[in-house]
Amino acid sequence: MSKVPGWLGRVGAGLTRMGQRLEERRAAGVSGDEPGDEPAAVPESVPAPPTYAPAVAARPDPVAAIPWGMRVAAEAGWRLLVLAGTLWVLMKVIAEVQLVVLAFVAALLITALLQPTVARLRGLGLPRGLATALTAITGFVIMGLVGWFVVWQVTDNLGDISDRVRDGIDELKAWLLDSPFHVTEQQINDIAKNLSDTIGTNTEEITTAGLQGVTVMVEILTGILLTMFSTLFLLYDGKKVWTWWLKLVPAQARPGVAGAGPRAWRTLTAYVRGTVIVAMIDAIFIGLGIYFLDVPLAVPLAVFIFLFSFIPLVGAVVSGALAVIVALVTQGVFTALMVLLVVLAVQQIEGHVLQPFILGRAVRVHPLAVVLAVASGGLVAGIGGAVVAVPLVAVTNTVVGYLRAYSQEQALRTAPAHGATAYGAEPAPGPQGPAKEGE
Repeated sequence: MSKVPGWLGRVGAGLTRMGQRLEERRAAGVSGDEPGDEPAAVPESVPAPPTYAPAVAARPDPVAAIPWGMRVAAEAGWRLLVLAGTLWVLMKVIAEVQLVVLAFVAALLITALLQPTVARLRGLGLPRGLATALTAITGFVIMGLVGWFVVWQVTDNLGDISDRVRDGIDELKAWLLDSPFHVTEQQINDIAKNLSDTIGTNTEEITTAGLQGVTVMVEILTGILLTMFSTLFLLYDGKKVWTWWLKLVPAQARPGVAGAGPRAWRTLTAYVRGTVIVAMIDAIFIGLGIYFLDVPLAVPLAVFIFLFSFIPLVGAVVSGALAVIVALVTQGVFTALMVLLVVLAVQQIEGHVLQPFILGRAVRVHPLAVVLAVASGGLVAGIGGAVVAVPLVAVTNTVVGYLRAYSQEQALRTAPAHGATAYGAEPAPGPQGPAKEGE
């Protein structure tokens, strides 16, 4: 009996220690439900790293680590790649239907030239169909007569030109023999023989080129018919065609495109009418100079100058060079120099007086843009591409300028009515409601 109290004391001491351990577990966050769990030691404080340890900075976000300029360049780069791919596909499609595209663009240019006449006839009381028919038939008849006149003049004077060319070659040969270049008659005969041999050995290529020329003539006739057909419908139903095309534009962009369309048409009309006036002045004055200098084919050369004037800068150089070459071969060096002076004088008046006065501010295209546009159009679609390149650039410039101004105006109208802007500016005005028609 004396041992019982001692045993109970030991049991009580064990329970006391167990209770203390449970309290320590609860304080350390250990439930103690699993057997063998030991209470985690809770450090009172984390010791500071030694002074010799290197400082390790936290790694930034990868996006933030890329410089801002590089991120902007990357964003612009992939968008430019998408645009370049779209343009490449578009150019491939246009190349496959090049004849149709050029015919429709030519119809647009002719329509821009003839549309004011249709409007005047309708103002006199004529029905739309009759006004369109009279204008189109008169325009096509005039163009056909001009083409026939050029062909007739060339064929009628071909024999005289051949004789003059032969005489010019003999004069050139005599000048070379007497020149300080020490050219002998044997060398000239060798050059003529080599040229004759080259023509004889390339007869097959010349025949193939002739067959290709027949194919080109068929394509030209097809393009002329498509142009006439398209011109008739554009003169008669131009507004309906424009309204139908607007339905294909997304609804959100439709108001801006609807406003840019009439402005683009006015730019195209001003360009075509101004170019026709300038080309006529060039052809008349250069043609008169060639006529008074007794150069043959003065009228056909004037018509060629008129047609080539539709290709800015490059056309004037080509047509002027053609006139100088004809004068050199048929009349000699002095007459060729006089023709060159006439061509340069008229072109200087055209570039510094006529174009700024006639075209004015309707067509604002930098000369560098004109040269690049003509070169690009010529590489893509030949002469037709060179003709339509500059009006396309002028219209694009007008459309882009209007859309930029329209987007800025829309941004101002939809600005919040209250709230300070950046840098302590006044709050933006509230929306003023829809603009009135004509604003």
